Amino acid sequence: MTSRRAVAPIIATLLLVAIAVVGGSIIFVFSQGFFSAAQVSGSPSIESLKFTGYDATDGATLLVHDGSAYAAGNLAGNGLVTGEEVAIYVQNNGVGKATLGEIRFAGSVYAYIPGTTAFTGTGNVYHIMSDAATSLSTTAPEIQPGQQATVVLELGENVKTGRDAQFKLSTANGAVFVGTVIAGQQSG
Repeated sequence: MTSRRAVAPIIATLLLVAIAVVGGSIIFVFSQGFFSAAQVSGSPSIESLKFTGYDATDGATLLVHDGSAYAAGNLAGNGLVTGEEVAIYVQNNGVGKATLGEIRFAGSVYAYIPGTTAFTGTGNVYHIMSDAATSLSTTAPEIQPGQQATVVLELGENVKTGRDAQFKLSTANGAVFVGTVIAGQQSG
């Protein structure tokens, strides 16, 4: 009887290592194109805006985010009617500037007016104040990282005192932030 031996153990081990190296190389070549195409280009931007309070009282002056008084065009005692103002405090907690897109309050859309502290009386407009005397004059409504600002809205419709009004802020990148303002009250 003749003894037949298969491949020697050393040769078998070398063959298995060679097959593993060739297989790994093939997988590396195919996956290299996938990983380079799937990489994120640029830096990711995560926006984080926080509503820190509001002043929706029916008075001739409103408080801005730093507690100072702002002379609003409101007539005291007639409720919040078209053309009167509401102040909403917003803070950018993100690492980059936040460019505001659409703002809605109580169902109406508001447009940005740069560099003004006086409204026209037509309603549905807003400006951003960095303090009680300074309105941002940038062409785009931007809030810098860490900055707290006051969004002052000129009402486009009457808002009943005591009514919950939703404040919805969308950024240019599509992030949406929602808060509730109670007409006739102050918070923050």
